[in-house]
Amino acid sequence: MTDKELLEHICRLPHSQASFKQLVRELGAKGAAREDLEQALARLRRKGELAETRSGRFVATRFSRDYAAGRLSVHRDGYGFLLADPPVEGLNGDLFLPPSEAQKAMHGDRVLVRIVRSGERGRAEAEIVRILERAHAELVGEFRLTRRGAFVIPHDDRIQQWIRIPQGMELPPEATPAHRLGAAPLEIHSPQDLDGLIVQVEILEYPHAAGEATGRVIEVLGHPDDFGLDVEIMIRKHHIPHRFPPEVLEQARRAPQSVSPEELTTREDFRHLNIVTIDGETARDFDDAVWVDRLPNGNFALQVHIADVSHYVLPGTPIDREALRRGTSVYFPDRAVPMLPIELSAEICSLKPHVDRLVLSVLLEIDRQGDIVAQRFTRGVIRSVERMTYTQVHLLLEGDPAQRERYQPLVPLFEAMKELAGILNRRRMRRGSIDFDLPEPLIEFDEFGEMVGLRRAPRNIAHRIIEEFMLAANEAVATHLENLGWPSIYRIHEPPDAKRVADFELLAAHFGYSLGVGPVAVRRYPHVDRHRDGRKVRKDLLLEERVAVSSRHYQKLIQKLEGKPEERILNYLMLRSLKQARYSENNCGHFALAAPCYTHFTSPIRRYPDLVVHRILSRWLDGAEAPFSAADLKEIAEDNSFTERRAAEAERELVEWKKLKFMADRVGQEFPALIIQTAKYGFFVELENLFVEGLVPIETLPQDRFRYRESTREIIGERSKRVFRIGDRVRVCLDRVHAVEKKLQFSLVEDNPTKRRRKLPRSS
Repeated sequence: MTDKELLEHICRLPHSQASFKQLVRELGAKGAAREDLEQALARLRRKGELAETRSGRFVATRFSRDYAAGRLSVHRDGYGFLLADPPVEGLNGDLFLPPSEAQKAMHGDRVLVRIVRSGERGRAEAEIVRILERAHAELVGEFRLTRRGAFVIPHDDRIQQWIRIPQGMELPPEATPAHRLGAAPLEIHSPQDLDGLIVQVEILEYPHAAGEATGRVIEVLGHPDDFGLDVEIMIRKHHIPHRFPPEVLEQARRAPQSVSPEELTTREDFRHLNIVTIDGETARDFDDAVWVDRLPNGNFALQVHIADVSHYVLPGTPIDREALRRGTSVYFPDRAVPMLPIELSAEICSLKPHVDRLVLSVLLEIDRQGDIVAQRFTRGVIRSVERMTYTQVHLLLEGDPAQRERYQPLVPLFEAMKELAGILNRRRMRRGSIDFDLPEPLIEFDEFGEMVGLRRAPRNIAHRIIEEFMLAANEAVATHLENLGWPSIYRIHEPPDAKRVADFELLAAHFGYSLGVGPVAVRRYPHVDRHRDGRKVRKDLLLEERVAVSSRHYQKLIQKLEGKPEERILNYLMLRSLKQARYSENNCGHFALAAPCYTHFTSPIRRYPDLVVHRILSRWLDGAEAPFSAADLKEIAEDNSFTERRAAEAERELVEWKKLKFMADRVGQEFPALIIQTAKYGFFVELENLFVEGLVPIETLPQDRFRYRESTREIIGERSKRVFRIGDRVRVCLDRVHAVEKKLQFSLVEDNPTKRRRKLPRSS
């Protein structure tokens, strides 16, 4: 019996639990089979699938109301929460762990907990039973010499355990300074030379009841204020693989740098067409190239050619294993950590202009309503005629004389692209696709690489063209593989949770808007209120849920908000109410795109799931069998959903850190701002045009005592009755930059004329 079959057997039993003797009897486990059963139970316990009670019974945690497994999230104040996976039925929110329990593990660890108390609102408190998986084998932090010895203080303040560095572990021979971007070499001869420097440590012993964590220094990064060190810290803090192993580099060096004549004879030749790439100005690798033509019957021919990375990266090779480990390229404002070595990502796999490149091609015929009336998939070879940028295409389509003259032979091509993109966009809108047009911050650097400003990232018709063409290709490939019945990876986006939709409705109502999702349905869940004294009181927990919400509800509200003052904040709140898209071996559809079937196919240079889908489509083109089982794809999908979230968190955190450093010299300056969130301790604002957020503490609001009204999420003055709501525009002054907590603190200035002010210069 496999572990899965054993777990399913226990789940079918009353209360999803059984004793060892019961399992031996029911499964007829004797001799070697009994030993196999013991080992299987031990494995399932280590994974957190089973919990062993004090009475010796094994409980399936997924159906238990007493145990739960998940990731530990620790707050900087010491307490923590368990992000249960799967969520515990009947509980509202995450499981709370007091500081005494949270300190038994580290932030990010996967743990098994026992629920010791739950309240009437479904809130629950838990204690850690076992650590299932450690999140950190290495940490980055500041080396500190104290009277008690040498320690490393983790950079992540949610990891509150200092790492003791035993004598002799401070300067191992392999501890070498990282690339310091032109900074002077570090002179390190003793532990005293390390004091105050940023280092990376390997954890040798994790914290436990009898002692503290210990480790050894494995890398010296530099001084805290060194240029470029922020990126190095983010890479290590989020455990992003950033150095290619020697065998990967060796294989990359052996990669061909041109297409062989023999390969050309096996592929469809598209080199006679005016195929182009359209990317950002700073792009170095080009995954996709496009071509459009108007057909005699009035339809459009759309060709989307994607770099055939699967031809060069074969399954099981060193490059493939490393690409799977990385999962995705990570893009920081001033550099990238690529998924593939540069010999592939920026050379033979990149669709550079005027050279032959191998592609997997999606050939679509699209009618005037945007429907695909014919499609074909093939291996091909192209020779891009131009490397275009979004700015160039936008100017050309806007009638810029210089651009139209320079690219005169391509003008009809781009005009056809614009028309087809509009048709595809209108089709998506008709079916209910959600199109948030939220501004994205773009960091500006000077010639020395120093951050000098923040502005809204441009988004024009050229972006829309590529977006629509890639969406069409991704959907066509996903639908084709789905119709074949082949196991594949899908990009899914599940409908939002009812509670989040209800929360958004409450906020939207303050602005006079609603998603219009209909009446409230009430469901009744059994609930047990637990107390430490052992008493158990069975109750019924009422949970309000909205009826099914569709993407059209969101789309219609977005259209109503267009051009309104509250558009920015409500679009932001709507986005927060939605779930995060992820990869899955099961096709659950894509809520935001209103697409019944969707995948990622168009970026195999920078995303591993795209490479997997390429391999699946290639096997079909060869007439072979499906290359992956559903179990294989489930593991790949989960791994890549994790690496995608890891990359997004690192990218976001670095941008926020750079914003913080950018604002450090602006203490005392005033800014126009928008209230984006209210709380009992104050309100959060976002500075207009700078995309910087910070807190205005409630105790600093002038001329009155203010209280937070939770029912309406308003902050109201007791005497003046002045109200601060989400969406209000205010003027604030930057008072403090909290370097440790990485937060900005502002104060309101409209009603405080005595406050000393220094206005923001016009040039900023």
